[in-house]
Amino acid sequence: MDQTRPGRKSLPPVGTITRGTTGVNRLRRSDRWLVHDDLVTDRLLTAPDPMVVDLGYGAAPWTTFELAARLRTVRPDLRVVGLEIDPARVVEGRDGVRFARGGFELAGLRPVLVRAFNVLRQYPEDAVADAWARIQSNLAPGGLLVDGTCDELGRRCAWVLLDEHRPLSLTLAWDPFTVERPSDIAERLPKALIHRNIPGEPIHALLTAADRAWDRSAPLAPFGPRARWRGAAESLRANGFPVRVYRRRMRDNVLSVPWDTVAPNR
Repeated sequence: MDQTRPGRKSLPPVGTITRGTTGVNRLRRSDRWLVHDDLVTDRLLTAPDPMVVDLGYGAAPWTTFELAARLRTVRPDLRVVGLEIDPARVVEGRDGVRFARGGFELAGLRPVLVRAFNVLRQYPEDAVADAWARIQSNLAPGGLLVDGTCDELGRRCAWVLLDEHRPLSLTLAWDPFTVERPSDIAERLPKALIHRNIPGEPIHALLTAADRAWDRSAPLAPFGPRARWRGAAESLRANGFPVRVYRRRMRDNVLSVPWDTVAPNR
């Protein structure tokens, strides 16, 4: 039985209908990150009811089915619900995935993980805090929210990981062979940051430093863009940026930092 709050099974959807663009395998980089992130996998494995919500999956549910298949490599009994505020996009469920109408209120569900990709990008910046708070208030205890953005082919991705109370980290992930510089991800920053990529803001300082580190790592270019990025990430850490160290072999170039490193100035 779905985990809902008593008396809240028919909540009116909160939010507005967005463009709904989607595509097969568009969110593969964030999915890869989710199935290997220690915090995310711990919350999935220890959840009494491992329910995941894919919020705003768009005009077609391809990425919801992909999310379910990938996360079930972590926990096979995981349940996935796709929510769309546009009733015309709600489709029949299959393969253990169901679909329903819902918005930031999460249709009364209490998931341990919510993925909201390319949703808040279409809202004004000043709507982000309220949307985050609404989703966070409906998470299961220990639940997490991933608010992200990517390009149409999924080659450039960025997302914020939040718990029930606050943002935890920012992660940028990109195709090593089609993205020339780390700052090329700027156009796909989450809504909370995309208008802050200006001098004086922490996200601008990080991207500028990442480009400098990339340039300094040019001697590693003959070994491929992944090796060059590993050198650039080491350079960033040496210059005081708390860039997360990934020990596993990475298919993507990934830059992840604590949220405090990039939180907008007030």
